[in-house]
Amino acid sequence: MLDKERIPAHVGVIMDGNGRWATQRNLPRMAGHNAGMQSMIKIVTRASDLGIKYLTVYAFSTENWKRSEEEVSGIFKLLIKYVDSELEELNRNNVHVRILGDYEVIPKLALESLKKTLASTKDNTGLQFNIALNYGSRAEIVRAVNRIKDDAVSGKLTGDVTGETFSRYLYTGDENGNIPDPDLIIRTSGEERLSNFMLWQSAYSEFAFTKTLWPDFTPEIFEDILEEYQNRERRFGGRK
Repeated sequence: MLDKERIPAHVGVIMDGNGRWATQRNLPRMAGHNAGMQSMIKIVTRASDLGIKYLTVYAFSTENWKRSEEEVSGIFKLLIKYVDSELEELNRNNVHVRILGDYEVIPKLALESLKKTLASTKDNTGLQFNIALNYGSRAEIVRAVNRIKDDAVSGKLTGDVTGETFSRYLYTGDENGNIPDPDLIIRTSGEERLSNFMLWQSAYSEFAFTKTLWPDFTPEIFEDILEEYQNRERRFGGRK
């Protein structure tokens, strides 16, 4: 049984399998993305109910621009749909939305909707829902190095750069409230790789892989994975 006193503080989710879900049903890929969005809504609600403090979902990577123009456009239209339909519910559940990634470059209408959500939820104190959007961990690390270099040259940053210093310059750092490293990262659809997601932050994360395609991922499966996580012994390189 899930112990609500030992819920992980931060869970990351690589939402994978929307396209395969659609293909199995002879549906267009966008039908899979739409079904995946419905799953995401349910998981955000359940994470909030369980008292998880941070939930980070990998929504759109820096590599996803390589997909067809039709699919990319459709994904951002879904983002607008999500924002418009769920903003009231997010506020009702006290969810604080933040973005990880270079999101200023996304299409104008999607950006405007997103900024509306960020502004509307900024004072909420419940679950912090991080959407990794136009995000890639290697790009994030390079960006951090350049920001550190600039601050060192300007004199804003002095002394040695420590791991703690470096972390503050990542998207999960100062600009987003110093989000703690994920305790658990879940990937759906049977793939077992990080795909450029939180490479620095996941150094001591636990991983859970499920063959379930993301549109079929339910709150019940989510809780089963959390329960399995609670049965693990985390040593962070040391010995108990």
